[in-house]
Amino acid sequence: MALKSTIYKANLSIANIDQGYYAEHSLTLARHPSETDERMMVRLVALAMQAHQLQLLCNGDGVLAFGAGLSDANEPDVWLKDFTDQIQMWIEIGQPEERPILKASGKATKVFIYAYHHSSGIWFKGIENKISRLKNLEIYQIPSEQSLELALMAQRSMQLQATIQENTCLMSDGQKSVEIIFERLF
Repeated sequence: MALKSTIYKANLSIANIDQGYYAEHSLTLARHPSETDERMMVRLVALAMQAHQLQLLCNGDGVLAFGAGLSDANEPDVWLKDFTDQIQMWIEIGQPEERPILKASGKATKVFIYAYHHSSGIWFKGIENKISRLKNLEIYQIPSEQSLELALMAQRSMQLQATIQENTCLMSDGQKSVEIIFERLF
C-alpha cells in the first residue's frame, strides 16, 4: 500500500525589503512520505525568496505554487506560471543532476536551485562545468546548520513571517527565528 502525502498549511507573510515586495500567501504543502521537515521548510524559504518574481516576470498576473516535486520528476518543487500557462520560474530544492537542470532551463524563463545539504559544495563542483553555459540559472546554498534549525519550525499549521534583506532571510513563527544567509554558487 502506498503512503499518502501529509498536508501542511502555512500562512506566510513576506517582506522583501530589497525588492519592495510585501504580500501574504496562504499555502498548502503536500509533504511526500520521503520528504523531511528540513526539505519542506527549505521549499517554503525558496518560495519566500523568489515570490517577488510574481511581479517582475508576470506583473502580478500569474500563479505561484508548489509543484509535485518528489512525486513527479517533470515538475519543480516551486513554480510560477503566467496565465498563458508558460513557466516563468522553476525552483528545485536539493542537489539535482545535470539533465533535470538543463531540462528546466529550457522550459522556464528563470531557474533557481536551493541546495541545503552539507555536501552541496561537492555536488556543485561536480556539475559546475556542465551547466556553465546556462544564463537563466541561479544556485544558492543554505548552510546545513540553518536548514536544520528551520526544520524545527515545521508544524501542520504554521503562521510564518519572512523578512528578506541583503540576501538574508529571517524566518520567524512568533516563538523562534532562524536567520538564513545564502551563498550564491552560480
